[in-house]
Amino acid sequence: MKNPIRLLLVDDHLVVRMGLAAVLGLEPDFVVAGEAEDAESAVAQFHLLAPDVTLLDLRMPGASGLEALRRIRAESREARVIMLTTSELEEDVFQAIEAGAAGYLLKTAQRAELAGAIRQVQAGGRAVPAPLEARLVERAQRRSLSPRELEVLDYLRRGLSNKDIGLGLGVTEHTAKAHVKAILAKLEAADRAEAVANGFQRGLLQLDAR
Repeated sequence: MKNPIRLLLVDDHLVVRMGLAAVLGLEPDFVVAGEAEDAESAVAQFHLLAPDVTLLDLRMPGASGLEALRRIRAESREARVIMLTTSELEEDVFQAIEAGAAGYLLKTAQRAELAGAIRQVQAGGRAVPAPLEARLVERAQRRSLSPRELEVLDYLRRGLSNKDIGLGLGVTEHTAKAHVKAILAKLEAADRAEAVANGFQRGLLQLDAR
C-alpha cells in the first residue's frame, strides 16, 4: 500500500478541526499529521511536519490564512495548500490562487469533493470548483484596479466628492475625477453607488474598512 497522504489542518475553531479530522479519517489513504489554530502555528507546524497537503482557513484572528499561505510558499515552493473557507468573494479567491494555493474549497463541500480535491492537489493538480474557476477567468479578462484606484474607491464608499477625494490624495479635482471615471469603467458601474456595491461584491472593499 502506498504511503498515506499526510495532512495539516489549520482553522481557529477546534470544532471545525475535529470535524475535518473525523471526516478525513474515514479515508484509508489519509492521515492527519498535525493541526494549527492560527497563522503563526500553521507556519511552525508546516516547517516541523512537512505535510503533503495543508488545509488552510482564510480568516483567522491575527495574521490571515493568506499571510500564512505566502509564508509557507516562501519556505517551500512545492507546498500544496488548499484554502478551505466560507468566503466566495472573487478577490479572496484571486488572492489565494495568486499566492500559490493549489485549491480553493468552501466549507460546505461534501466529503467526496474534499477528498477528491486533496488527492488531486497531492498529485500536482489544481482543485477549484467550476463556478469559482469561471469567475477567475472572467476576472483575468477584466482590468484590475490600481492601488491608487483602490484608494479612490474607498473614498467613494465614504461618499466624498471629487474635490474632497483630490484633497485627500493630494491631487487636483480633475485628476480625482479621472480616477473615478476609470473605476466606473473597470467595475462596469453606471454610477458611484454601483461602483461601491460592485467593490463589496468582488471583495475589493471590506465592511470593516476605515
